[in-house]
Amino acid sequence: MRKLIAFTLGGAGHKVLEAQDGKAALDVLKTASVDLVITDVNMPVMNGIDLTRNIRKLPQYLKTPVLIVTTESEAGAKMAGKQAGATGWIVKPFDGVQLLAIVKRVLGE
Repeated sequence: MRKLIAFTLGGAGHKVLEAQDGKAALDVLKTASVDLVITDVNMPVMNGIDLTRNIRKLPQYLKTPVLIVTTESEAGAKMAGKQAGATGWIVKPFDGVQLLAIVKRVLGE
């Protein structure tokens, strides 16, 4: 899924940084500057909800959009993401057109 998202966004002209798990993503974010974070709920080491919560603790990312990708569509799961600071929720499966439309909307393009 990560490679598909990176391929789709890269093909649309976005610069993409990748990490293999939530902790690695947080480490990348501490040294990089990004306009948007897309994370999966289910990741090794640190899940996407915990990653989002930790991203919101970083002053440079207080207002950066965070999209959570998951197979879960339950209201409780979405609420957990929202409470952690997520901007939006993308339910799998989705296609590249949907992803690009959501990215464009949250980036205000």
